Amino acid sequence: MKARILVTGGTGYVASWCIAGLLSQGHAVRATLRSLDKADRVRSALEKVGHDVAGLSFAEADLTDDSGWADAMTGCEHVLHVASPLGHSGQQTREALVPPARDGTLRVLKAATTAGVKRIVMTSAAATARPSSREDRPARETVWADPDIPDLDPYRLSKILAERAAWDFMARQSGTTSLTTILPGAVLGPLLFADTVGSVQVVQRMLKGQPPALPNLGFTVTDVRDLADMHIRALVAPQAPGERFLVGGQFLWMREIADILRDGLGSDAKRVPGRRMPDSVFRLLALFISDLRMFRADLGRRNDMDTSKAERMLGFSPRPAEVTLNDCARNLIALGLA
Repeated sequence: MKARILVTGGTGYVASWCIAGLLSQGHAVRATLRSLDKADRVRSALEKVGHDVAGLSFAEADLTDDSGWADAMTGCEHVLHVASPLGHSGQQTREALVPPARDGTLRVLKAATTAGVKRIVMTSAAATARPSSREDRPARETVWADPDIPDLDPYRLSKILAERAAWDFMARQSGTTSLTTILPGAVLGPLLFADTVGSVQVVQRMLKGQPPALPNLGFTVTDVRDLADMHIRALVAPQAPGERFLVGGQFLWMREIADILRDGLGSDAKRVPGRRMPDSVFRLLALFISDLRMFRADLGRRNDMDTSKAERMLGFSPRPAEVTLNDCARNLIALGLA
């Protein structure tokens, strides 16, 4: 058995793939859960896809509570801090997302540095490195998004404030624990847990014909399997400590995603929308639908990212977006979720 590694948020979409990747490399994994009642579900889901879970254990810990984190860290060499609140539909408020993301991150980092773990790799978001103006330049690791810009949605704000708090905290530490942050785009690909849909809802909804017309929105596709691999590589890459890494593949407009799904799935994509939604209609709908409101500033905006640093230092080589999207869609269909 290699190192024991703590993975936070063990039932999460990204965390599940990190756990699978670590187990396949022979590591011992301790996953945190808000309730240990979910432990058997995690084990069985991983066993169903062929993973030996003998090296998997669990600890009960919640981002909103101090208790449990010190015990969770005991005996762990590294930490993958992947857990972060997404919020439920219609409940993505600052009050619901910012405190658990920022304060929860600090709880994890305090416990990790006190325990003397060697490396912490934390999941952030490409939105934290995005230029705040509408100028046509990609996200880069040297850029910090402005948390005070108007209409910044609560989820992106929570990621910005959590990552800033993490780096500020580590700057005050005198120990040997290092921090690395991974900044993905829109995370897509197959699910390991059928009840953890998360960010793949965009594909799920398109397969169901929602919305009936496609808005002028787009995003950089990050395959969840590539993302998990980059977290694991950052644990061992000699240059990774103290660095931020953008991780993503191709930027696609929603109309391009729809085309890929139709080409790849044939009749299984019969409900994927083909019409385009005028920006004026989207803005009107956003006045009444809170889930749309956060995307108003992104209408017509390309959110490209420069991933050359991850390519150079971590060996990042993204899967083609067509593979990610079609694997995601076929998985949703197989699970009866679309």
